[in-house]
Amino acid sequence: MLKQRSTQFVVLLSVAIAALLLGVFFPLMQWQKLWKSQSTVSIDDTDPLAETVLNLAALSPDERQAELEEINQETANSISHSRARYLLATDRLQQGETEKAIALLDELEVDYPLLGGQIAVKRAEAYQTAGDKEKAKQAWLDVIARYPDEPVVAEAFYALGKDDPNYWDQAIAEFPAHPRSVEIAETRLKENPNQLPLLLLIARHGIYLNNYGTYLEQLQAKYASQLTPEDWEAIAFGYWEKQDYGKGAIAYSQAQPTPQHLYRHARGLWLEGKIPESRQAYEKLIQTFPKQQDPTGEDAGYGLIRLARLIEREEAIKLLEQVINQFPRYTPEALLDQSKLLDELKSPQSASATRKKLLNQYSASEAAAQLRWEIAEKFAQVGNLADASQWASQIVTENPNSEYAPEAGFWVAQWAAQKGRSQEAKEAYSYILARYPESYYAWRSAVKLGWPVGDFTTVRTLSPHVQYPETHPNLLVGSDQLKELYLLGQHQEAWKLWQVEFKDRMSPSVEQQYTDGLVRMAVGDNLDGIWMLTSLSQREDPKEKARYLEIKNTPDYWQVLYPFPYLETIVNWSEKRDLNTVLVTALIRQESRFMPSIKSVVGATGLMQVMPETGEEVAQKIQLTDYSLENVNDNVNLGTYYLHFTHEQYNNNSMLAVASYNAGPLAVSEWLQRFGFNDPDEFVEKIPYPETYGYVKSVFGNYWNYLRIYNPDVAEMMEKHISSYQSK
Repeated sequence: MLKQRSTQFVVLLSVAIAALLLGVFFPLMQWQKLWKSQSTVSIDDTDPLAETVLNLAALSPDERQAELEEINQETANSISHSRARYLLATDRLQQGETEKAIALLDELEVDYPLLGGQIAVKRAEAYQTAGDKEKAKQAWLDVIARYPDEPVVAEAFYALGKDDPNYWDQAIAEFPAHPRSVEIAETRLKENPNQLPLLLLIARHGIYLNNYGTYLEQLQAKYASQLTPEDWEAIAFGYWEKQDYGKGAIAYSQAQPTPQHLYRHARGLWLEGKIPESRQAYEKLIQTFPKQQDPTGEDAGYGLIRLARLIEREEAIKLLEQVINQFPRYTPEALLDQSKLLDELKSPQSASATRKKLLNQYSASEAAAQLRWEIAEKFAQVGNLADASQWASQIVTENPNSEYAPEAGFWVAQWAAQKGRSQEAKEAYSYILARYPESYYAWRSAVKLGWPVGDFTTVRTLSPHVQYPETHPNLLVGSDQLKELYLLGQHQEAWKLWQVEFKDRMSPSVEQQYTDGLVRMAVGDNLDGIWMLTSLSQREDPKEKARYLEIKNTPDYWQVLYPFPYLETIVNWSEKRDLNTVLVTALIRQESRFMPSIKSVVGATGLMQVMPETGEEVAQKIQLTDYSLENVNDNVNLGTYYLHFTHEQYNNNSMLAVASYNAGPLAVSEWLQRFGFNDPDEFVEKIPYPETYGYVKSVFGNYWNYLRIYNPDVAEMMEKHISSYQSK
């Protein structure tokens, strides 16, 4: 029976390959061409040096100086010449060589009008740095006179306002979202904290500030009675973005009543642990907007499902029935919840009928995929691999886009291998590797197929070669000036301009959110940048979801999502500890998103999230004094030593070492005693700490993605592997 079902799975895979792989992968090259044409500012095919200059923009001033000088001297009247001059001028200014900077900037805006305002600002900054106050003042006034409508004029207002406060007033009035205006607001609030308009300006535009929450607290403490519903919405949104859901809930209760606002009020209370209050809030949502649906999915329909999880079973079933009758969008999830409640109420026939309805009428839903996987796991736990494989196979064929699909397909392969059906297992591993290339299970499948990507016991000793892209991806939205600054590596200036241009923060388009993620990543805000990029997958609207999938199928998306900050430091300490550099990078990405100063709620600090007591213990062992966990070099020094230690504890098994890094050696040792270690993949599935279970998969999923994106050998193998499926 297993053979018949497994063969059926392989046949279904062939059908899925035609329908899914060709649809997902075949248009990739065409899409890449389209992708590169999205920006009106890009490489000029008629200029032979255009690509060279943009590649140089990614290098440090010292690394690029000679080539830029050569381009500046030997070419003229081309975009490459103008870009080279601008980069040289910014480098000279940064190095304090103001006379050379001024000479390079002289009349540059004539040939390079796109960045005319930026050039004028750089000129003023050069005079200011040189100490020539009169010329600096005249240059700032020139910026205002020539570029009055461009956001860059806020820089002039800021500089001149140090002597004449009227200019600061102009900055706030004309460009409130510009970071200089936010800086002005902060300065004035230090002098006089009782200024409602300035606090509101920061609430709306200063969300990136480290002490942003403090300003929101001041707003509510001093001016709650004067705030409008729109003000409360801005405050609530700020709290929500900062994941301070309890305070966000309170603020949303004061904002204009909408399905989303009332839902977030209720949800925030739940996340804060205020369950009775959350129930009341969900009831208010349902009473106020009994039928209205919100495109975000935060509305009465989903509120009913949430409320059903907080009340007695009998009443919950009634609410879920209401969802089924009134909100088709949420019917599958309501049916799944209802079936579980009926099981708990000892109504097996009703529960079975509900599950059949879910599987028959909503077979393609995520709830159906979840149900199938739960059933498959139960069969596997009692050793019935035939039925487990049957149910898991249905996920791959009926729910190919489900989050459960990669895992289900992998275990179909594993179970086939355990029964000695090696060819069927190979087909299933091959499919998972091609269909879900970014998943942790794609790496596990590659290992099973014998690819040289390292297994749990061999990853540590590998030294994978990585090859980095030379240029940026293009921004999808924004002004030509913004895109040009970004291409030139002028990230801070691009970020400032984007703060003014990004006007739809509460409901951004897919393109806006993607662009925001890129700009954040460019200035080192990797935590929020990665979140902006990955959370695109949560889009509910079919058109938006399709647009996200188009973006996801481009190399640019993955290269930005898996960056290499602090590479030199990571390589240095990884090599000294005999650790795989890519594995260490993958672990850091999971631990901190490459944020050097980030701290967890328990005090873990820095890139590798080193606990203070662990750092102190390791520092004593390696005789490191006067260190800081927020210092990149110190943190990676200490963190890699501890990762080396966990590897030594577990005979260089990187899975156990990584699990120990997260949960501690005592926990891992206890799990080994409880579960044994006959099969590492089964061991991973049995890890009882949800955080560590997800952590292990995330770290090795990161490791695999760095390999498939940047290692030329693995990338070539992946390309050939996918091509082989396209030809079937």
